[in-house]
Amino acid sequence: MKVTGLILAGGLGRRMGGRDKGLQPFRGKPMAAWAIERLAPQVDALLINANQNLEAYAVFGHPVIPDRIGGFAGPLAGLHAGLSACKTPLLVTAPCDSPFLPEDLVARLCAAREAAGADLAVAKTGNQPHPVFSLVRREALDGLTAFLESGGRKVDAWYAALKVAEVPFADEKAFANINTIEELNALEP
Repeated sequence: MKVTGLILAGGLGRRMGGRDKGLQPFRGKPMAAWAIERLAPQVDALLINANQNLEAYAVFGHPVIPDRIGGFAGPLAGLHAGLSACKTPLLVTAPCDSPFLPEDLVARLCAAREAAGADLAVAKTGNQPHPVFSLVRREALDGLTAFLESGGRKVDAWYAALKVAEVPFADEKAFANINTIEELNALEP
């Protein structure tokens, strides 16, 4: 089944001092470039969700889509924009600030979602689900739209109403988010 990838880069970067996280240099290139390089080979098409610096994200060579819901409403607003633009049956998300995402992320999420007949598959390490690393059926758009229009913003509250397959991964570092300049600097060689 065909899958579209979505890099989530639509936040304000509050913990990064207001800097656009995806465009912060990391090991010689913008952080989003690492996530794109890891996710692009795993999907049939790739989109980037961004709400600022759209021209800078366009340089990566993939369509850039802003949130359709205003006010920097978080990752669900990015997912909503991605599902709205998605042309394939499935959409997988990954944040722009996770340069080490697994190279088998999509294959494992797809297999688990299909085996469980689930609406959504989400990566998990130990007891910690990682809802911004998820694979969702395009048909979930209507329910997500209703949830957002009712004021909902929490990812886990939205997907609590869906049939979810949690997919265990052993490597916690693969799902690390780089949220601050200090974390970014600590990971530089």
